[in-house]
Amino acid sequence: MLGSGNLGNDGSLEAVLGYLRAAHPEAAVDALCGGPEVVTARYGIPATRLHWYRGEYRTASRAGAIAGKGLGKLVDAVRTAAWVRRHDVVIVPGMGVLEATLPLRPWGFPYALFLLCASGRLLGTKVALVGVGAAPIGSRPTRALVRWSARLAAHRSYRDALSRDAMRAMGVDTTRDEVHPDLAFALPAPPAHPSPGLVCVGVMDFHGGDDDRARSEEIHRRYLDGVTRFVRALVQEGRPVRLLTGDACDAAVVGTILDAVDSPLVTASRAASLADLMKETAAADAVVATRYHNLVCALKAGTPTLALSYAAKSDALMTRMGLDAYCHPAREVDADRLLEQFRALEERSAGLRRTLTERNRLTTEQLDRQFTALTAALFPATDHTHAVRETP
Repeated sequence: MLGSGNLGNDGSLEAVLGYLRAAHPEAAVDALCGGPEVVTARYGIPATRLHWYRGEYRTASRAGAIAGKGLGKLVDAVRTAAWVRRHDVVIVPGMGVLEATLPLRPWGFPYALFLLCASGRLLGTKVALVGVGAAPIGSRPTRALVRWSARLAAHRSYRDALSRDAMRAMGVDTTRDEVHPDLAFALPAPPAHPSPGLVCVGVMDFHGGDDDRARSEEIHRRYLDGVTRFVRALVQEGRPVRLLTGDACDAAVVGTILDAVDSPLVTASRAASLADLMKETAAADAVVATRYHNLVCALKAGTPTLALSYAAKSDALMTRMGLDAYCHPAREVDADRLLEQFRALEERSAGLRRTLTERNRLTTEQLDRQFTALTAALFPATDHTHAVRETP
């Protein structure tokens, strides 16, 4: 999923690259990913396409496309094994690779992750799932692939306790698995320079999760209507609003809100990385956001934040950072109630900024311990140079 337009995924890669370059400068690093051209251009490392079939991310409706996807699954098994075999270590850097909180098909990424972990086990290459997210999965095929991927990995750590509990419930022995903050918290935070009155609102092309397909359009309409009403209410109070995204697919939602509110007070961010998003959130008086890594950026920047929560991972993140009272369900956005919560957030702004300063200090210490443990697990002292590889 790296290089495919999701800023949170790429931010996780950036955090692990920072660790490798600081702690293991001798390591030769490359990537196996969905957007190899983007990863090479942005991070300066060689990259290989994850899928042989170039139409993998498009819906297959014609016989030729269906056949191409089917053949691609067979070819990918060989390609993945050959790639893994050339390496000493493969790191899957963060991301929700063990969850289905958004719509997901088992033959897509779950199958690719299974191939990766199975190849590592068969060929003697360490595959490490580092700081990943997991959640209960309703689909049996998807759950089976995720369970076996986790079992076959040589190292696992999670970004919250809920993720570890979910894997334990799926039958994975998590006795030695550790929980650490999300990898994106390892990225440097910009200085806070709030612009008076500015509110950042992080939006998402949200249609519910994998189990919500039957009512996905209803969920989307309710979410979009609620967020639009909230933005309009802020504008009526004279507040400038900056719309944030976290994935290329969110642009349509931004356009709809801009058209509906039709005010010069509402502008759209052009952030191209998590660093850009952190700068946006550091300049705000407050943030209301949906995407998980929008929340991470705002919390890391030390800005009072309210979560439009679409999964338990968002609630867990807000609890970790001391803002558990400021969560609102993304599936049932109530603009009036959201405004009440937002006003309560702003009333406690000064105290919440102090809380975030302390929680960020603890988070940095915990991530330092994770990287130390990762070195011990993956890079035992030897007298030869390791080849270290990145993949989603």
